Amino acid sequence: MNRTGFSQRLEPRLSQALIMTPQLQQAIKMLQLSNLELTDFINHEIQQNPLLERREPLREDAFGDYDNDAQRASAAAAPDTLSGEFAPDVAEHWQPEWGGDGDRPVDFGGEPQLWRNHNGGFDAEARSGLDQTATRLRTLREHLLEQIGTDLGDQGDRVIALHLLDLLDEDGYLRAGLDGVAGLLGCSLPRVEGVLARLQQFDPAGVFARDLKECLALQLRDRNRLDPAMAALLDHLELLADGPSDGDVAALGRICGVDAVDVADMIREIQSLDPKPGHAFDPPLAQPVVPDILMRAQPKGGWVVELNAETLPRVLVNNSYYARIRQATRSKTEKAYLTERLHAANWLVKALHQRAITILKVAAEIVRQQAAFFHYGVPSLRPLILRDIADAIGMHESTISRVTSNKYMATPRGLYELKYFFTSAIATSSGSGAHSAEAVRHRIRALIDDEPADDTLSDERIVELLRHEGVDIARRTVAKYREAMRIASSVRRRRTKQRTLAKMRRHGGGAA
Repeated sequence: MNRTGFSQRLEPRLSQALIMTPQLQQAIKMLQLSNLELTDFINHEIQQNPLLERREPLREDAFGDYDNDAQRASAAAAPDTLSGEFAPDVAEHWQPEWGGDGDRPVDFGGEPQLWRNHNGGFDAEARSGLDQTATRLRTLREHLLEQIGTDLGDQGDRVIALHLLDLLDEDGYLRAGLDGVAGLLGCSLPRVEGVLARLQQFDPAGVFARDLKECLALQLRDRNRLDPAMAALLDHLELLADGPSDGDVAALGRICGVDAVDVADMIREIQSLDPKPGHAFDPPLAQPVVPDILMRAQPKGGWVVELNAETLPRVLVNNSYYARIRQATRSKTEKAYLTERLHAANWLVKALHQRAITILKVAAEIVRQQAAFFHYGVPSLRPLILRDIADAIGMHESTISRVTSNKYMATPRGLYELKYFFTSAIATSSGSGAHSAEAVRHRIRALIDDEPADDTLSDERIVELLRHEGVDIARRTVAKYREAMRIASSVRRRRTKQRTLAKMRRHGGGAA
């Protein structure tokens, strides 16, 4: 009788694996932190490691000597100001003399000077407007009260509107029933419903809705997108709650009478709507942004990029304290602990230095590739992706992504997040070259800002103007960019202008 035997044996095998050591994980974490977040992280490390201490800014005397040996020893490992400075001849190459078509400022059919009022310049009029905006933001109630006073001429309708306004919640919804309002005010239900219909045309779109479906329908109606297919889709919102499956998409296509591509497009449009329109007002106070990187112009041309020394934490390893404690230590366990703490402290100082170098390399390359922006503004932003920077400085895309997260750079044109300089490409009408999506968004805003006082530009008209200026763009893309910038549709802008003109005429400030 044969029996199968089992036995154990050792076999050597070769394999490769990436081991995420605690130190590597810590280095990755530090790379993603802003300078202020890094300060909190360093404070925690100092509490955990007795060999680490804060380092005061280096002070040199008349002979170039530092205050003490500890500062002198740490000066090389963690310099006070880490900067990436470009040589004048290189700076001259990408400031006055543009090296190729890809670096030239985008014209958009006009002189760059025409754009300088819209690209973040510091003229007195713009600064005054910013100061007034920053003083106090309008509340939702104030915004709606003004529209009630302008749009509703009947005093009875105003009383009903004010009562409905008092019932509005912070999301912008009207949760109470209209029967109770009619009974309380002693008026008919149809009249209350008529006033509500007027209020539901107010800005922001979707306000005074009684449920999510009505809120979305009001916003789609404001965009002139509430067709029968979209209305049918709103009747089956439950299928979109957890993300529609392929079967749900097919079912919705049959219900709405459209194909799967149109269903996907309709779903994306619904996802772009604001389910809580009231949150556009009364926002929490914004915390001031502190730049991690500073950029300034050189006298002979070019730019200097450096880390913000005011927010950059400074630490040093107290080797003299380690030597004293080491001499007094007799236990092997305590000696092993001291050695481990020394290695951890030295590694942290080196990791901080490497972090600074990496951030400077990335920031300097961004400045180099977006040089036209710093001379001519947003219209001259060039298309840029993470791979462009990674290939230029020999780093991985994931590293570039971590460095540019939550980091801000103070430039002569203002304060910008590093992510701002990465923007997708939009083809030109001629088929050669591309425009930055951010530059196109800026141009759309400029066109709308320059609308005549008695007219508005539709999305279709904006498409025509942009194509005339060499930008190949679809109407839906224009609408998406406009909505992302929180710019109302042409219908709502026209209505707002009409209300403003009517108000001016009543106060004798406009033409008859």
